Amino acid sequence: MKKILLFLVISLAFPTTAAAAEEVSGPPTMADCYRLALKQSEQISLRQELIAEAEARFSRALSGVLPKASFYSSDKRQDGGGESAFTLRHVPERKLVFSQPLFGGFKEFSAMAATKAEGRQRMLEKKRAEQLLLMDVANAFFLLIEQKEKSAILGTIHATLQDRIKELQQREQIGRSRHSEVVSAEAQMRRVEADLELARRDETVARQLLEFLTGLEYVREVADTEPAMPAAEPEEAYLLKAYSRYDVKASEESSLSAEKQVAIAKAGRLPTIGLDGNYYLDRAGVSKEVAWDASFKVEVPIFDGGQTSGEVKEAASKAAQAKLRMSEAGRKAAYEIRDAYAQFQSGISRMNTLARALEASEESYRLQLEDYRHSLINNLEVLQSLEDLENIRRDFSEAKYNAKRLYWQLKVAAGETL
Repeated sequence: MKKILLFLVISLAFPTTAAAAEEVSGPPTMADCYRLALKQSEQISLRQELIAEAEARFSRALSGVLPKASFYSSDKRQDGGGESAFTLRHVPERKLVFSQPLFGGFKEFSAMAATKAEGRQRMLEKKRAEQLLLMDVANAFFLLIEQKEKSAILGTIHATLQDRIKELQQREQIGRSRHSEVVSAEAQMRRVEADLELARRDETVARQLLEFLTGLEYVREVADTEPAMPAAEPEEAYLLKAYSRYDVKASEESSLSAEKQVAIAKAGRLPTIGLDGNYYLDRAGVSKEVAWDASFKVEVPIFDGGQTSGEVKEAASKAAQAKLRMSEAGRKAAYEIRDAYAQFQSGISRMNTLARALEASEESYRLQLEDYRHSLINNLEVLQSLEDLENIRRDFSEAKYNAKRLYWQLKVAAGETL
């Protein structure tokens, strides 16, 4: 929970400038919050722009194999020669220029394949960012419910202590309780009031975190549509999804793009062939019968000082790095699933243990009250029993919603979403 609160402090230090998200009717569910967060998140919008950037690079690579056409116009003034020194000759030229690359060492096709792979990589990275955003939303959503429940628990304890103090005051009047017992109960009530203020602060912090993520102006209540703890599948079922996770697939596309960059670099060793043509509309000094000309060009690289070899080695190194990152991404995904599964199982076990402890503590407090009323124990033992009950209730509440957060962490680790 401390990490979540720290995330909020950092987030609020850089408030969003996006327009407020649309309101929802009634208390928002986690699905509502996630839908609004997807619209609100600048990171998701940034990923979309990276996709558009990759698409633009593909268009630029495609232009390398398509013909080009342009209109050229010039008007030149030159010395008239043997004529008067003040006479200038007008030399106009108007023409349509055509150019068609025929062979470039397959550089353009490799570039198109690389940019296509990059486009798929960016799309997969965007989908993974959306999944990670779901985990942030789930953390904030259940943190808010937890803090509201903690405030309610403390409020109930406070009311119980008030009743306890009234009973002690009545017993003091008839000589069955000491004034020190009343003072001890009042001290415990003041401590609960202090804890209640902290709980209300944490509730406000959790609410602001959810508002930051969703863009909602004020979140008074949220609706948990699945109050029961969902059951998890066997660990093997989640591990099977490790290599199909979006970020792992994105690393595969990144590796493919890097391999195509090697092919682009190697194309610098191959000849380039092209066809250029001109169609003249107006040209001085040339017979009007010459309306066009064409050039067939072949350029064979012989020596470039080692530039191409250096580019090939650099591209090959980057391709090797991309393969290593791809391998690491797959292993990391499997590790994250195992870790999330272990944490979820531990969280469920702790929650179940605290549920049994809570049941026993409630029964113990009830019995302690009966014993006190029969003068079998003193007031300090009753207050200690009440304090134990308060602590277990708060621990159980925290464990319950922590288990829910861990469940969604496991889902996201396995590449799943709502």
